[in-house]
Amino acid sequence: MKTDRQLFADQILNNLQLKKASYADVRLEELTSKNIATKDGIIEAYSLSSSLGFGVRVLVNGSWGFAASFLEDDFSLNSKSKKLIEKICKKAYDLAYASSLFNKTKTKLYPLKPIKDTYISEAVIDPFTVKDDKIISLLLQADKNLRVNKKIKISQAFFGTHKLEKTFASTQGALINQTIVFTGAGTEATAVDKGEVQNRSYPNSFRGQFRTQGWEMVEKLDLLNHAPLVGEEACKLIEAENCPEGEFDLIIDGNQLALQVHESIGHAVEFDRILGLEASFAGTSFLDLKDLNTLKYGSDKVNITADATLKGGLGSFAYDDEGVPAKRQEIITNGLLKGFLTSRQTAAEHNLEPTGAMRAESWQNIPLIRMTNINLEPGNWNLNDLIKDTKKGLFLSTNRSWSIDDKRVNFQFGTEMAREIKNGKLGKYYKNPVYSGTTVNFWQSCDAVCNASHWQIWGTPNCGKGEPVQTMHVGHGTAPARFLKVKVFAGK
Repeated sequence: MKTDRQLFADQILNNLQLKKASYADVRLEELTSKNIATKDGIIEAYSLSSSLGFGVRVLVNGSWGFAASFLEDDFSLNSKSKKLIEKICKKAYDLAYASSLFNKTKTKLYPLKPIKDTYISEAVIDPFTVKDDKIISLLLQADKNLRVNKKIKISQAFFGTHKLEKTFASTQGALINQTIVFTGAGTEATAVDKGEVQNRSYPNSFRGQFRTQGWEMVEKLDLLNHAPLVGEEACKLIEAENCPEGEFDLIIDGNQLALQVHESIGHAVEFDRILGLEASFAGTSFLDLKDLNTLKYGSDKVNITADATLKGGLGSFAYDDEGVPAKRQEIITNGLLKGFLTSRQTAAEHNLEPTGAMRAESWQNIPLIRMTNINLEPGNWNLNDLIKDTKKGLFLSTNRSWSIDDKRVNFQFGTEMAREIKNGKLGKYYKNPVYSGTTVNFWQSCDAVCNASHWQIWGTPNCGKGEPVQTMHVGHGTAPARFLKVKVFAGK
């Protein structure tokens, strides 16, 4: 027996087939999110939200049309929902037809075998079954543990979880159900003294660490026991000297390197940027199709993959929003550019393969080429040995600020802290470190990457792209790595 979702999807696809659309697909989505935050010993924010709706994408005479609508109740078929379906299908079809009158380039789609499947991401403990009292108690205690002395003026703890139930169906016969849950948490301490303000975060800045897992991930973070060190390091930074300026060999921690990969590689290899199709809001890319298999993007130590199949990655799933299976793909191999992130359309039109990278923020958005898990693959070094091998340098950790140009070439990143490396040993703390460079030169300066024991997938739940902007969750697997002769200075 067909489910309500399948019957609803069938009604849409049958409608568009009767209109003689050459292709159509539909996404039925229900999103549920919960976010809780504490600040200075009190509950600062609590939100529980849900959203239910569907989006229809249709191809007519080689041109796209898209329309979407929210639903008040569920996906059951009745006279009201049938009228709504007719309205949305007509709007999507009419938009596609109108575009086709002016569109000289007719869209092609890479051939795709239709798949019928169900996927549920792994969550050992469903975060939505954990009582609010337990979550709030944990956050308040972590918040308290940050306040190691009077210099800590602001203490914060965060929790967030998100559940997406999605059905994708197409006129080519695909029918895919996916349920994906991600969860995250973190802490932040702000020290203020002598006119100085310094932050320290755990396990990452901007609300912590997020993964496609359940409550078990929060338990593993062990916020309570890590909180005192977070507070102590914020206070140490108040007393620390400003970061020295000049060229230094840098060992960059995995949490900061995740953002470096995101900004200077992940966005640069999105093929819509390369084609100039994504330009007005978030920029283009310095790359060109002719760079494939020719550009030496980094040193031989740099191996980058896009892998949506990774267990626990925030950019992990089974199928993208075109029904393309998730896959592991080489992006950079031994420093050489080997691949781009593509859609069915861009792949077909440029003799490539689709990479399963088309995703939409929600039912009301049209899919765009988005990062999955873009990873710097592990190297061979133990972190302690890498520090011992560094005569004079800096160890940088945890992002504080970032800036990169539209083409993803010139960048500048600030981190929460730096540690001196002198004669192979970690030394004093420095505050306000900032490093800068150009993308290819920076990645070509990489001479060492730490091994799998130091490697983990960092979650980025707030990647923005598109106009109107869509916020997407992506991941980055990284381990600390060393870069030679990088420009460093002290920010504010």
